[in-house]
Amino acid sequence: MIPAGARVWIAMGHTDMRRGMQSLAAMVQQSFSRDPFAGDLWVFRGRNGSLVKIIWHDGLGMSLYSKRLERGKFIWPSAKDGVVSLTSSQLACLLDGVDWRNPQYSWRPQSAG
Repeated sequence: MIPAGARVWIAMGHTDMRRGMQSLAAMVQQSFSRDPFAGDLWVFRGRNGSLVKIIWHDGLGMSLYSKRLERGKFIWPSAKDGVVSLTSSQLACLLDGVDWRNPQYSWRPQSAG
């Protein structure tokens, strides 16, 4: 659940997924001139599109969340740099592998039958 008042930002392009939370927080400060400790969620995607990492500071400490899709890819804007703001609903779609710009699954599960 996204805390009330928190904004969601996705970093354009792809990010080296070997980065940890300190390195991702430094990237937010240096590349986007934003404060990673302000309570916003920052979402990063790997090169092949199946892995995302999210950092968030809750006022007490930094958290790192990662998710890898077994099938399909996380839908990402085509811009190479900068950030895009998402709503919590759009983030939920993104994390489910649904195109948050036009909600559809990036792959369809086969019915068991």
